[in-house]
Amino acid sequence: MPAPVDTLGYEQARDELADIVATLEHGGLDLDASLALWERGEALATRCEQHLAGARERIESVLAREDEDDSADD
Repeated sequence: MPAPVDTLGYEQARDELADIVATLEHGGLDLDASLALWERGEALATRCEQHLAGARERIESVLAREDEDDSADD
């Protein structure tokens, strides 16, 4: 049984999503299996977006602090 999506790190979610895409592209699955993989893939994509949004916020926060420090030095 795969790990819950909300416990996966970015790289884990990205790698599993890539595997799901490859499996779906290959075909040969029945409809139920394809839908289950699609739903898992959607959840993994959302998880990746959450990680990237968090990283973006952290970077923006650091840059804002640096700008404040530069302004204070003037």
